[in-house]
Order: sequence, then C-alpha cells, then structure tokens
Amino acid sequence: MIAINNKLNPGDFSNKLERFWDLSGQKIHLVEKLYDESRGSPVFTIEGKYSTRGWTEWTHGFQYGSALLQYDATGEDQLLVNAKKKILDKMAPHISHTGVHDHGFNNVSTYGNLLRLMIESKINFNEWEKNFYELALKISGAVQASRWSTVKNGGFIHSFNGAHSLFVDTIRSCRVLILSHKLGHFLQGEGDVKISLLERALEHIKSTAKYSIYYGEGRDIYDVPGRTAHESIFNMKDGSFRSPGSQQGYSGFTTWTRGLAWAMCGFAEQLEWLDSADKGELQSFGGKENLSALMLKAAKATCNFYIQYTPVNGVPYWDTGAPGLNKLKDYLAKPADPFNDFEPVDSSAAAIASQGLLRLGNYLKEKGETEPGYHYWQAGLTILDALLDEPYLSLNEDHQGLLLHSIYHRPNGWDFVPAGSKIPYGESGMWGDYHIREVCLYLQRIINKEKYYAFFNYIK
Repeated sequence: MIAINNKLNPGDFSNKLERFWDLSGQKIHLVEKLYDESRGSPVFTIEGKYSTRGWTEWTHGFQYGSALLQYDATGEDQLLVNAKKKILDKMAPHISHTGVHDHGFNNVSTYGNLLRLMIESKINFNEWEKNFYELALKISGAVQASRWSTVKNGGFIHSFNGAHSLFVDTIRSCRVLILSHKLGHFLQGEGDVKISLLERALEHIKSTAKYSIYYGEGRDIYDVPGRTAHESIFNMKDGSFRSPGSQQGYSGFTTWTRGLAWAMCGFAEQLEWLDSADKGELQSFGGKENLSALMLKAAKATCNFYIQYTPVNGVPYWDTGAPGLNKLKDYLAKPADPFNDFEPVDSSAAAIASQGLLRLGNYLKEKGETEPGYHYWQAGLTILDALLDEPYLSLNEDHQGLLLHSIYHRPNGWDFVPAGSKIPYGESGMWGDYHIREVCLYLQRIINKEKYYAFFNYIK
C-alpha cells in the first residue's frame, strides 16, 4: 500500500520541477537530433535510444505534444516552432485515421494543446490558425466516434482488435469527442443522419465504467473493488458481454496497472469536464447527477485499488497479478524495486496514475469533500515525488528517455532486457515521458497560480 506523505505541499516541488524541465528539454532536443523519423514514430528506448515498434503509430502525438508541454512550462520559442512544423508535416494522417482508438492520445496532445496555448494567449492569436486547430479536432472526434459498436443497453468505441473489443485506455479518447462536440461538430452518417458525439462519448464512458471496472458486487470470484480489465469482449451477434480479457496485462482476471491508470486519469478528467457542462444538455443522457455519480464511483474505485495494491513509494509493478510477485516477499510493504529478478515495475503507469489522483483529489476538494479529496491529492503528490528522483528520473545525458523503467508489452516480450538481467528495466516509453511532463505541468501551473490545466478549458 502507498505510504502517503501528508506533509508534501505543491511548493515543495519547485526545485525538483526546475531540474525536471531542464532534463526534459535536453531529452527533447536529443531525440529531435538523433532519431530517424523515416522509421516511424518513436515508441520506446532500447539501451537508451528511441526505437519504433508499435501496433499502430500511436505515439507521434506524445512526441510533438511533449515539445508543446515543454514550451508551456519554459517558454522556449524554438520548441514551439519545431513542434508546429512537425505537426503540420506528420499529423494529418492521424486526424483521419479510421483504424485506431488513439485519437485522444495523438490529436488532443498536439492540436488540442496548440489551441489551448492560443486561447490562453501563450502563443500569438491567428484566426485562421485557430480555425485549423479546431477543424483538426472536429474531424478527429467524428472519425473516432465512427468506430462504434452497438451492444445491449449501450455501445462503445471499439479497439483495433475488432468490433467486439472495448479497451479501458480508450476512455482518454473521449476527450476528442467532447472537444469536437463543444466546437459544434457531429458525425454525419448514411442519409445525412446527424450522430451526436456527446452521446457517443457518454455511452462509451458508461460502458467502460460498467464492463472494465469491478466494484466488489459479485460479478465473478475475482471481483475486487477497483480491479480493472484491459479488454472487455462482446458477442457481436447479439451484443452481449462475454468475458474480460487483456492484451498487455497478465490475464483478463488480473489488473494491468497502466490500464488501471488510464481509467483513473480518464474518469477524473471527465468528471472535471462534466462539472462544467450544461445541466440541460445532459438531461437526455441520464442527467448530470447520475452521470457524475457513475464516473465518481469508477474514479474512486480505481484510485482506491491503486493505492491499496501499489508498493509504498507509489510505483506499481506492471500487473498486480503478475506470476512472479509471490517471489518478492512483502513487495507492497516496501518501495518497488526496478532491478529485481522476477517482475518489472511500470513507472509510466505511476505517472498517469499520479495525474488521476491529483485531479480526483482537486475535484472532491472543490465539492467540499475535503478529507477524501486531501487523501487522493496527497497520494498523487507522493507518487510524483518518487518519480522526480532516481532511479526513475533519467539523469544520464546520453539516454534519450526521461522517465526510466517504463514497460510497453511484457507478454509479447517487446521490452529490452539488459545483459545479466532476467527482466526489462532502465528504459523509457514516449507515452510515459509525455505523461510525466503533463502531470508536472499540471502541478507547476497550480504552483504559479495559472489557469487550471484541463483538456476542455479553452472551449465554451
């Protein structure tokens, strides 16, 4: 269980954040200088050098989005210039990509951040440029919504595995549907029928909460509250749910911790958006109160599970049911050990989870639920405090990664195992590097009393 440090305050991170952004900038420039982009998007490091190996090109947005976050934090103009050029040159196919569930990753991290920076007056305002960013988000949201599977009592955005497959991480793609809807867009289908992007986003969130998250309500004998299934599988003949599954976790009946973290962060940020939404607009979708209760239940369940089943420093092993964990005696009662002989940790899950905990904590405190809000907030700070030091922060100037000990795909054996080791360690993933930057920017803006960092705070 995480040993939550209740003495931490945001201001305590000022020196760590200063060092972090300095290192982050070095890594961005190193990748830009040395990575051969003709090979595809950089995904994870091998012996400290970024390489590509993906099911799809799902990390371009994190690469260029990282430069935008760095610009936001430091004001380094060349980063903005380079990022805008790369986004213009490389990201157009991602807007219209019909074959992936990753639009919220790729396009909100790039076009979304650019639009936010412009609305916040952090970059010069240009009406046509603004229209360009808005158009990209509009189309991305509609294309993502077109990956639709209708099942009993709802539907979901299906994964690249097929129409039967609901991935828990796709909840973060709901952001692009919400943005597209709020920008006045919709999906137009056969016969010019207008399909609501808000409806599809909310239906996907409901399905994720119902099928991907467990609540200790007797669903099966492994029904531990907050346990999360990476994949939920449906019979598309009759639309019935069949079973939990997993692509990157150990099994459908264990919890892949990055999938858990996606749920924590996804539900928390959607709660924040829902709080800002018009009550009348939500009436036909179950009503604001019911939707809030559903999302809050899922957010609390996943965050509680993470806190309970993660080692004391807040960094988890890659799956809470990984078969070698029983060989790590009392592993939850001591800090995670990235250099052990049995199971790897996943620092990228920790970076994503820390943001989810901070957002949920802030949401509850704003609602007057001070004690539980403080509990989640301090848990988020505790995790971040661990990640901003060795052995997780990459201090080696030759290593292209920023956050060490990320795991991409343990079952497939894609992660690099150093000589003499039995498990992978010491490497980075582009998604982990992006999300440690994102949570650091989130906290820095709070410290500096800037506008609260949220995916929707630049749309009406």
